[in-house]
Amino acid sequence: MAARDLREWIALLEREGELVRISAEVDPHLEVTEIVDRTVKAGGPALLFERPKGSSHPLLVNQFGTERRMCLAFGVEHLDEVAARLGDVLEMQPPEGLAAKVRGLKTLKSIADSRPKSVKRGASQDIVLQGDDVDLGLLPVQTAWPGDAGPFITLPAVITRDPRNGQRNVGMYRMQVLGPRATAMHWQIHKDGRADYLFTEGRMELAVALGLDPITAYSASAPLPKHIDELMLAGFLRGAPVELVKGVTVDLEVPADAEIVLEGYLEKGELTDEGPFGDHTGYYTPREPFPVVHVTAVTTRRDPIYPSIIVGVPPQEDAWLGKVTERLFLPAVRMTMPEVVDYDLPVEGAFHNLCIVAIRKAYPGHARKVMHAIWGTGLLSLTKGIVVVDADVDVHDYGQVMWQVGANVDPARDVVLSDGPLDHLDHAPTMQFHGGKLGIDATAKGPAEGYDRGWPDRIRMTDEVRERVTSRWGELGIALPGGPAGDRPQTGKMRRFARSGRGGG
Repeated sequence: MAARDLREWIALLEREGELVRISAEVDPHLEVTEIVDRTVKAGGPALLFERPKGSSHPLLVNQFGTERRMCLAFGVEHLDEVAARLGDVLEMQPPEGLAAKVRGLKTLKSIADSRPKSVKRGASQDIVLQGDDVDLGLLPVQTAWPGDAGPFITLPAVITRDPRNGQRNVGMYRMQVLGPRATAMHWQIHKDGRADYLFTEGRMELAVALGLDPITAYSASAPLPKHIDELMLAGFLRGAPVELVKGVTVDLEVPADAEIVLEGYLEKGELTDEGPFGDHTGYYTPREPFPVVHVTAVTTRRDPIYPSIIVGVPPQEDAWLGKVTERLFLPAVRMTMPEVVDYDLPVEGAFHNLCIVAIRKAYPGHARKVMHAIWGTGLLSLTKGIVVVDADVDVHDYGQVMWQVGANVDPARDVVLSDGPLDHLDHAPTMQFHGGKLGIDATAKGPAEGYDRGWPDRIRMTDEVRERVTSRWGELGIALPGGPAGDRPQTGKMRRFARSGRGGG
């Protein structure tokens, strides 16, 4: 069973030796960042700062910072197991036979049971502050980097409603603290929260949940289609519905077990300068105008814990939120591109700058078809560079990928230049939000693509010799890390993402 709230999650991390409590006073202004940055890059534990300077509320950082902790959060051995659960739903077909019908009914019941559940009372409203009692300065909100414009709330679940149909949206958008009762809301141009705001006339209510169970917190960051409720996804992945309670000053429902909830509103057209901010690209994003949030109430549990996340020069903690998204949405990618075996969004590519994809190539131009399909799919449309390789290449092994790019690519033939939308945070294009796209076809070529020299075979040892050497390894006296050598040497940091299997079939 997944953790029901942040406190169960912290207890699990402690039992598993994945959390360190820091009793020394540490300053959320820059000092916490330096500690966390070193810890994350060393693959270290989650950190609970019990005495952040200037606040009586503990500060939790790096809860998502390793693959093992993400697997603990979802209750799986490998992240591909999470994708398999979602894939079972996406791939449901009309059942044939009693056993298939029973399995289908169980899956449908699981979906139905995932819908959020309204309750009358919630621990998130044990303490209610309104009016002049509201002071965001009481929270240990971090100023992460020297060039940041101020403290930023970085791990919120922002709840809004589409004014056209009343549909709920939950998103993760940073919020710069402007004063005791005001923040800026960083709604990027491609985000659903911004769309809700643009369709609003006059005042728009919102709520911000801080300190959720890890699956619900992750779901706020998931790039779901507009019609899918993030809290329903959280319920499905948790195996239990998210409980909601009505807000105190807003007509919105908020997570009943959140540590902290901010309630408030925005006025259409009221903007302020937001930023600079040290972002997940590893660069500062510049000052831009964004909407102002007026906080009307702060509700909390007793002795609430404030969660934060550091972004900056990768890898950072958000790398593993991104990797869960990569794994979780592979079945959805295959629904529209069944030729896709696997894909990888490199952490150093900030996820939206580079995509490596392996395909079962079936016809001339197939790699280009996949490139253009990716450039036309949801937020993958913001991808700047795509490398396409053959099905037997491990896309998570960057050494293999670079080998294929170096060996198989003729730049005059295999490089595709295009243009289209780019991520709001991409500083490279001359025109914001729009610029060039690069596709690299690193697949093998044949006569149908004009290659008549006979594509060479890769060098491989015979299975018989490999098995014989493996059986004799003990008598050779050669000690290798991990035992007898495998199919190929591992170099550098290529294999940072351990997996249960290729998943391609």
